[in-house]
Amino acid sequence: MNRAGLTGFLIFLPLLFTTSVAQSILLEDKPQPFPSFKINNTQNVAASCSYSVTITTSCSSPTYTRDQISLAFGDAYGYQVYAPRLDDPSSGTFERCSTDTYEISGPCLYSVCYLYLYRSGYDGWIPESVQVYSSYTGSVTFYYNTYIPRDTWYGFNYCNGASSSKASAMKWIGHAFQVLFCLECWKTLFGSM
Repeated sequence: MNRAGLTGFLIFLPLLFTTSVAQSILLEDKPQPFPSFKINNTQNVAASCSYSVTITTSCSSPTYTRDQISLAFGDAYGYQVYAPRLDDPSSGTFERCSTDTYEISGPCLYSVCYLYLYRSGYDGWIPESVQVYSSYTGSVTFYYNTYIPRDTWYGFNYCNGASSSKASAMKWIGHAFQVLFCLECWKTLFGSM
């Protein structure tokens, strides 16, 4: 194996381990209510990035929902992506055992370390998981698989103020994915591809 190939392998190997560690961290935690959560005004910053958000509805959820579902996620530096209404009862979104994917634009995040859902309505929609992906931040999955209380933000926060080991793990994962998906970084390390 040549030197460049060995270097690439040595860089990639810890990423595999780190990703599996992150999944176990997220699986152990349960979502929490955050009634004082506020939407901030970082939507209109100069840099804009695209995020693919995949929401899987639990098979324990009602057959369909008329609940209004909103989403907010962000980083430890105060940048936030907000989607005020993802639901559309006429299109069959959030039906039992379904997966819905949305392309959402917002400020470029350093890494996604918190995610909250907001449910307004009486049907009792139950998400299984929410995955956020961008080529810059990589992918992170938040596992709910529980009823979302009505009229309150409900989710996960691994940013500063959360458990320091979890925040450190999330920060490390963010760094790893930035390097992995940074084409300029790879060109610098290995020459033109």
